[in-house]
Amino acid sequence: MAKKLQQIGLVALGAVLGIVASLHFSAMADRQVSALQLPVDDLRLFSEVFGRIKTDYVEPVDDRKLLKGAINGMVTDLDPHSAFLDQDAYRDLQVGTQGEFGGLGIEVGAEDGFVKVVAPIEDTPAYRAGVQAGDLIIKLDDVSLKGISLSDAVKKMRGKPGSEVKLTVLRKGEDKPLEFSVRRDVIRVKSVKAKLIEPGYGLVRITQFQEHTGENLVAAIDDLYKKNGGDLKGLVLDLRMNPGGLLNSAVAVSSAFLHKNDLVVYTDGRTEDAKMRLTANKENYVRGAFKEDFLAKLPAAVKTVPMVVLVNGASASASEIVAGALQDHHRATILGTQTFGKGSVQTILPLPNNQAVKLTTALYYTPNGRSIQAKGISPDIVVEDSGGERVLLREADLQHHLVVENGKLDESNGKAKPTDKIIAGPASGKSANVAVKPASAKAEPTADAKKAAGGKKEDLQLNAALNHLKGLPIKATSAAVAAAK
Repeated sequence: MAKKLQQIGLVALGAVLGIVASLHFSAMADRQVSALQLPVDDLRLFSEVFGRIKTDYVEPVDDRKLLKGAINGMVTDLDPHSAFLDQDAYRDLQVGTQGEFGGLGIEVGAEDGFVKVVAPIEDTPAYRAGVQAGDLIIKLDDVSLKGISLSDAVKKMRGKPGSEVKLTVLRKGEDKPLEFSVRRDVIRVKSVKAKLIEPGYGLVRITQFQEHTGENLVAAIDDLYKKNGGDLKGLVLDLRMNPGGLLNSAVAVSSAFLHKNDLVVYTDGRTEDAKMRLTANKENYVRGAFKEDFLAKLPAAVKTVPMVVLVNGASASASEIVAGALQDHHRATILGTQTFGKGSVQTILPLPNNQAVKLTTALYYTPNGRSIQAKGISPDIVVEDSGGERVLLREADLQHHLVVENGKLDESNGKAKPTDKIIAGPASGKSANVAVKPASAKAEPTADAKKAAGGKKEDLQLNAALNHLKGLPIKATSAAVAAAK
């Protein structure tokens, strides 16, 4: 038995070394890198474990399943956003960025071995069923998700439109798990919605940054100006509950309100490809060299119209890029609560057989050099929503989140615990942030503001944004101001 185990281990070790060597020589062909020092002792340990499983596990296990599991573990242990994408996951990712896919309609992340909801997408089955940001999904159809990889969990949530799945979730403040029956549907996400809140004041809501979000934004703004006789007194850009999306779309949205050549965001990483400076220029947001600049169709007044950007704890990634750019250029007032803090760049690296690895390759920085990672964007005016902050987790709460200190990745990366506290400083060199209790706003809410949350309750953050645009005072109690310092 021992001899057989040794033979299996040596075969496995040889296979692994062969794979690593192949990857090494492939990488050498693509770029100049230093010689790779193979960790032979660790690879030998891997082969020993592999051999033990093959000979002693309670039932036979397929080699491919073991190796795929090893790859998944290797990638997902890096940080919460890196992942191995098999054929199904890779296809779903490609389809999802185009704004149509099958499933429940929730943006998810991994936490404590379970699936945690970052944000439900508006007008989707999960959103209508009552799933909320921060919910911890522990079961699907009474099957535990403990220990299942995020990609496998997402795959289980996908299914034939019309089929039903039962979600069992843990929610802070609830004594026992909640159950939701959600009927799967084809998710068609309309990323841009707009309306006149009242004469002279427009609202643009972006739910996700997709392939055509930039073009859709232009159409929405143009429609608002036409409906209001060609002019606006103020504009509210609502990025609350927006989990992010495509980088070029975030650059497009930022560029719509900034001047040409203004820096939107820059990235920094180990490779030259990971170092980018993205400015408000066509080449940074239009895909295809011969396509027209859709932002050229915007009314000229959109560059100077007074603006408020609404954010909350579920505003992540691309949303934070937009908020940070407009804040640093003093183009808009950011109002709401601290954003999620996802300031890392994921690159999709294709692999053979229509598979890929989603790998964190860089960090985002705002034009003024602020890192978004595990900190987020601090609002200029802090206003909690009608029921208090509902988002229960942020990037800093996720296991293995990347830690940035003084603008650089901390060497202890990967050792951060969910209890680590991140203290963000003042935003963009302005005065210290102001905390506002919703009830302290002087002006009465408009009828549209009262209906803004689906007719269920008054939207206090939107009401505060309108007050700010009108120049009406928004008072803060001393206790609220102290809490923000």
